[in-house]
Amino acid sequence: MKNALIAVFACLLSAAAALAQAGALVDVVVVKRATGEHVPVWMHQGRLYAAGTPGEKYSVLLANRTGERVLTVVSVDGINVITGETAAPGQSGYVLDPWGSVDISGWRKNMSEVAAFVFTALPDSYAARTDRPGNVGVIGVAVFREFRPPRPPAVLQQQPAPFSGARALDGRESASGAGEADAAPATPESSAAGSLAFKREDKLGTGHGERETSAARWTQFRRAGERPNELISIYYDSYANLLARGVVPAPARAEPNPFPGFRFTPDPRS
Repeated sequence: MKNALIAVFACLLSAAAALAQAGALVDVVVVKRATGEHVPVWMHQGRLYAAGTPGEKYSVLLANRTGERVLTVVSVDGINVITGETAAPGQSGYVLDPWGSVDISGWRKNMSEVAAFVFTALPDSYAARTDRPGNVGVIGVAVFREFRPPRPPAVLQQQPAPFSGARALDGRESASGAGEADAAPATPESSAAGSLAFKREDKLGTGHGERETSAARWTQFRRAGERPNELISIYYDSYANLLARGVVPAPARAEPNPFPGFRFTPDPRS
């Protein structure tokens, strides 16, 4: 068995989850910590994109949608949020109880503290400051089901048969393995829609913020298989950059009014 980290605290999702369909096994929501609001998310070419604000603290809220324990290996900018290693699905992660949830608010420093997640310019991101800037701009969650020992075969006792010619059928369960979704490649840059041009900002990354209290404890978890049962990816950048890349629809542009002061004759002052 491998050790996995389970958070002591739990946080309930609101009924109107912004990413209700982010995963079938685990729901994933990016939360603005200052307000508790969900970070705006758009679907573009089959991928989820979140719009972050530079300087804003955020957390990754996970909710188990199943009645079984699951292991979630979480990465930000290609780095495991617990160990700081270059992320791989076989590493340590957070264990969620059946229907449970966890709010991951930073890079884990020890069993009682994390360094806060904060949106920041790429050069100031934790990945860039540890010489790993190549995967800045994506949050990943690899979900594993827990191993369950096979059930012992049923033992049929000889019973009087109401129909002597009847024959019993031997039912057998078949197990199906869940495949690992391929990680999506980086999205090519796209031009802004129509003739509108939007100015880009520095690419957004996740910084290593101030230390905060976040208690956790170790637990045991045996994976049902080596491959994740589900892989979830949420790409992120600033709103301005997502707009410039065509991920965010361009805002409606009002037509100029040739007579903006037109109105009926007003009453005179009394």
